[in-house]
Amino acid sequence: MKKLPKLGCACEKHDLIESEYRTSTVGTDSTEGRNAEVSVIQCRLCQRIWIKYDVEFPNSPQSARWFKGIIAKKDVAEMKPENAVEYLENLPWYICGGEFFGNTEVFGEGNLDFLSISNVGDSKV
Repeated sequence: MKKLPKLGCACEKHDLIESEYRTSTVGTDSTEGRNAEVSVIQCRLCQRIWIKYDVEFPNSPQSARWFKGIIAKKDVAEMKPENAVEYLENLPWYICGGEFFGNTEVFGEGNLDFLSISNVGDSKV
């Protein structure tokens, strides 16, 4: 798999301005009670398409976290909410952030470990 470049584009951040992207909802992943919102975002600046997985555990303070990775246009139509975690885990890299990560964006790879941040790199976006 060709490693996609990290361009430093605004879409690599979480707090995009609405005019910078188009979004569509894939659905809710209720696997293991996560109730994560899954969406597809396309950057208007660089045209990359992202799958975004946004989860928060209501009974756990500061648990909000999101994961975002590049998705091929051909895979968008086939994406189901319950397949998003596996898709992200198989990417060469993804971006994650939210309260769980101290409200900073970092690059990660491999398992989306919902209990720790051991799989996340130190490289801030």
